[in-house]
Amino acid sequence: MEKRRSKTACPWCGGVVHQPAVGRPRTYCRDSHRQRAYEARRLGWRSGLGPGEAIVSARSLADLGDRLTVLEAALEDVEEDIRNVDDSQAYHQAFDHLYAAAKPLSDHRLRVRATGPERSGGDR
Repeated sequence: MEKRRSKTACPWCGGVVHQPAVGRPRTYCRDSHRQRAYEARRLGWRSGLGPGEAIVSARSLADLGDRLTVLEAALEDVEEDIRNVDDSQAYHQAFDHLYAAAKPLSDHRLRVRATGPERSGGDR
């Protein structure tokens, strides 16, 4: 039998979930991440969180805020730098600056401590 090729992201860590050749498709990349997600849902239920709500650590939220502030400043810099410029070198430099500011966000994951129930109501 041929191995499944679709790539899915682990909802806990964002990593790649490798699918087995046969059987039910996996949702999480590791059993421990499935367990952490279950624990987060249980804590959310006990805490009274609603659908779509989550508890994240203050440190994780502050880190995300810092990264977004850097990106916002880079966007303002780029807007100013290329406002009246027709030079392709200036556009390349602006892109490099913006990319350097955005790259850390692509690797960032909020550390979820608890989650509310899924909107579909299922807790498989």
